[in-house]
Amino acid sequence: MPELSPRRRRLVLAICCMSLLIVSLDNTVLNVALPSMERDLHASTAGLQWTIDAYTLVLAALLMLAGSTADRIGRRKVFTTGLVVFSLGSLLCSLAPNLELLIGARMVQAVGGSMLNPVAMSIITNTFTEPRERARAIGAWGAVVGLSMAAGPLVGGLLVESVGWRSIFWLNLPVGLAALLLTLRFVPESRAPKARRPDPVGQLLVIALFGCLTYAIIEAPEAGLAVSLPFGAVALAALAGLLWYEPRRDEPLIDLRFFRSAPFSGATVIAISAFAALGGFLFLSTLYLQNVRGLDALHAGLWMLPMALPTFLCAPLSGRLVGTVGPRVPLLIAGVAMTASGVLFAAFDAETSNGTLFLGYALFGIGFGFVNAPITNTAVSGMPRSQAGVAAAVASTSRQLGQTLGVAVIGAVLAAGIGASSYRETFVSAAVAGWWILAACGALVLVVGFVSSGRWARGTAVRTAERLEENEIRQTAGAGV
Repeated sequence: MPELSPRRRRLVLAICCMSLLIVSLDNTVLNVALPSMERDLHASTAGLQWTIDAYTLVLAALLMLAGSTADRIGRRKVFTTGLVVFSLGSLLCSLAPNLELLIGARMVQAVGGSMLNPVAMSIITNTFTEPRERARAIGAWGAVVGLSMAAGPLVGGLLVESVGWRSIFWLNLPVGLAALLLTLRFVPESRAPKARRPDPVGQLLVIALFGCLTYAIIEAPEAGLAVSLPFGAVALAALAGLLWYEPRRDEPLIDLRFFRSAPFSGATVIAISAFAALGGFLFLSTLYLQNVRGLDALHAGLWMLPMALPTFLCAPLSGRLVGTVGPRVPLLIAGVAMTASGVLFAAFDAETSNGTLFLGYALFGIGFGFVNAPITNTAVSGMPRSQAGVAAAVASTSRQLGQTLGVAVIGAVLAAGIGASSYRETFVSAAVAGWWILAACGALVLVVGFVSSGRWARGTAVRTAERLEENEIRQTAGAGV
């Protein structure tokens, strides 16, 4: 990528952030609309889970393919294709006449979304090459997630109450079109110096792993173990296949050598844990506020502000801290705050009092606001720039896999606890196990964040980067011969 002026770099960052805005806004807006979709489409709890997980599942399965493809054929080319497909999928979602076609349209959206965030992060990584400047750019990127969380519930609630749930998907169309035109005009094309070959076997194994695992979890409460266990077995076999097959390829879809870096491995675990907590938190909160408290979508969106605003305010602060003192402090703050929030709901029934409900939401918002920037920065900072797309895609995959598992597990626990009863009668007691799971996710962020951010961990990152670069030089020299 050619060296750009400071003004042009800021413009590229803004364009990339637009893609993140429509993807993350889509998820937060959708959560507010779930009860309306449940009534209109006659959906069960499992059906509501699939409206979210069909998207995040396809996204998680294709992100690494999109990242490596962008490095190979051109990042701008893949990014613009993603904008077109995502916008088309959004239009199809708004026209879906039933739950099954809505889930299918969400999968089309996800195919486009898989080409946006990891590719945009790769563009940012190759645009902002100075570490401190890159950390600040990633902090701004993280602030967009906070903005979407702040604006999504309000905008979604207003649209659902005034126009209907279908209108939430219209938001993506003008933003997607503007981002497409600006990308074609201002974002230069770039690609990795050495193209990575496709890995169709690895891609199929990833799809089998993610898809069968999610299906087994979501359908277990209704279909029973006789149906879900075979899918769990296929997921386990796919995982074993990945661990056996991928190290034997010169250019695998998932380069397992990345995980020799403790910060990279830690960032992966933290991303899965934090986003599992986010997915479960939003799912429980939306159903509680509307189906138990009886709030309309707009007032439920207002109640989400105590979580959304701290996320928006803390994300850029986290980026600055990562750039000045490293990732440990933001990760510790995130872990403590998210754990405290989960414990408040699980042990003290925070839902039952406005004061504790507000505090629980605020604590979670603070924790999630601090966690995103160190995940992204750690995932890409120790890797060779030529593999930035793949490294960023692994981090993004971890996020989406975490959110998928969070909705699947928490939804399954909730459905099993409620059974044939009504939400209003049994929700608080049925949700206790789910809140404890979210507290455990926060504790994992705290512990892994501490372990993976010390001197020993940084040493493993340096050694891993050196080995990757040496291997890349040998492969390049061999190709030249």
